[in-house]
Amino acid sequence: MVDMALLLGGAIGSVEVQMAQIVELETQLANLTVPQDERRDEEKIYNRMTVAELQNLAPAFEWLDYLNFALSPLEINETEPVVVYGKEYLQQVSDLVNSTDPMILNNYLIWNLVQKMSPSLDSRFEKAQDKLLESLYGAKKSCTPRWQTCLSNTDDTLGFALGSLFVKSTFDKNSKTIAEQMIAEIRTAFEFTLASLSWMDEKTKRTAKEKADAIYDMIGFPDFILDTKELDEVYDGFEVADDSFFQNMLNFYNFSAKLMAEQLRKPPNREQWSMTPQTVNAYYLPNKNENSLSSRHTSGSILCSYTSKGSKFRGYWGGDDGHELTHAFDDQGREYDEDGNLRPWWQNSSLEAFKNRTECMVSQYNAYSVNGEKVNGRQTLGENIADNGGLKAAYHAYKSWLQKHGEEKRLPGVGLSNHQLFFVGFAQVWCSVRTPESSHEGLVTDPHSPAKFRVIGTLSNSKDFAEHFNCPKGTPMNPGKYCDVW
Repeated sequence: MVDMALLLGGAIGSVEVQMAQIVELETQLANLTVPQDERRDEEKIYNRMTVAELQNLAPAFEWLDYLNFALSPLEINETEPVVVYGKEYLQQVSDLVNSTDPMILNNYLIWNLVQKMSPSLDSRFEKAQDKLLESLYGAKKSCTPRWQTCLSNTDDTLGFALGSLFVKSTFDKNSKTIAEQMIAEIRTAFEFTLASLSWMDEKTKRTAKEKADAIYDMIGFPDFILDTKELDEVYDGFEVADDSFFQNMLNFYNFSAKLMAEQLRKPPNREQWSMTPQTVNAYYLPNKNENSLSSRHTSGSILCSYTSKGSKFRGYWGGDDGHELTHAFDDQGREYDEDGNLRPWWQNSSLEAFKNRTECMVSQYNAYSVNGEKVNGRQTLGENIADNGGLKAAYHAYKSWLQKHGEEKRLPGVGLSNHQLFFVGFAQVWCSVRTPESSHEGLVTDPHSPAKFRVIGTLSNSKDFAEHFNCPKGTPMNPGKYCDVW
C-alpha cells in the first residue's frame, strides 16, 4: 500500500501514517462483518424496506443522493423499496463512520479506487500489487506475458464478442446434444431418489419435483452472439479508444454500471447469460431457478474424449450438473420456489428432518483440518450438500444408462472397473496444490471445502464407492455412518 501511494506522488512519512490508518479502518469494518456461516439463512436476513427507512437505519450516509447518482438517469425517491441483508452491520458501520476522522474516510475511499484501477496502470503498479498477493497467497507471481494480460482484459470487457469467435471456431454441435441427454438422465436420477425419500412428506416432495422439472437449463452459449447486429447492440454505448487502455477500463466500468441501473424495476430475465462461452464453469441461480453450463464446459473435447462412459459422466462434467442441480435444494437454494421466489414451501416436519440431516454433514466437515486449521462445516454446507448430491445423482444416472445399453468394455492396462473409474474421475477433478497461506485464505473465505475433502468427504458418504473399492466397514472411507441429504 505504501509503495502504491509513493508511486502516486506521496511523501514517505505521511504515506506510512495514512496507510496504517486505512488498514485500521478496514480491520474495524471486517470485525463488524457478520461471518459467512451466519449469513446462510436468507429468509432470516432478508429485510425489505424503503429508502427513507434505510436512512433512519444508517443515517451517516445520504442514501437518496447516492442512489440517484449511482442509478442515474433513473429517479429514486424515499418510497423506493430496497433489500438489506445486514441491518445490524449497516447500523454499526454508520456509527463507525460518524466517529471516524473525515480525512481517514476520504483516504480510505481514494485507496479503494486506486486499488480497483491499479491493474490498468503500468508494470510498476502491477509489481506493487503483486507484493500484496504474495503475502496473501504465499506464491510469487511470475511475470505475466503482455499478450495474456491483453487477452484476459478483452475477455473481461468484451467477453461475448470474444465468445462469438470462440464458438465459431471450436464448438461442436454434437456436444450440446450429448450434454442435454446427460442432463436429462441426471435429473431423472435425482427425481427418482427424491420420490424414494422416507424423511420428506408427500406434499413437499411434489413441490420439490415441480421445482426440479422447472429448472431452466442454459447450455453452451446464447444465440445472439452469432448475430453481428445483435452483438453490436449489446455493446452499444461502450466506447473503446485505440490509444488509452486506462480510459477504456474506466469506460467499461461506467458502461457496466449503466447496464446494471437499467435493470432496476424490470422482471428478472431468465435468458440473460452471466457467463461467457469460453469460461470453464457452471452455476445455479436460485432467484431464477436456472442452471447454466458454458460452451467450453460442454465442448466436444471434454464430453467426447472419454472412452469410458463412467469417467465421462463424472470426469470433469457429469457430476458437475448433478452438483448444480442439487444446489436448488441445498440449505440456501431450498428457500426459493420453482419460479425463483424466496418463500417458505416446506412442511415443518420435512424441514426439521432436512436440518437434522444437514447437521450430520456440518459435523462431518467440521472434523477436517488443513495445516492444523479447522474446516468450517457451516460455511461450506451448501457446497458439501451439492457435492454429495451431485455425485449420487450422476452415479445413479450412470447405472440407468448401463441398464439400457449394457456393460461397457473395460479399459485395458489400468486394472480398474468402469464403476471404479467413475469415482476416480470424480477425484481427479480436484487434484490441486495450495500454499499454506492460500489454504488459510480459502478456509476463511471460500464456501467450498478444500479440494482434498471435497473428495474424501463425498466418497466416504457413498455406499456405492465403498462397495466397488471393497472398503471394509469402519475404515476411513467406509465409516459405517453416512451423512446423506439427497
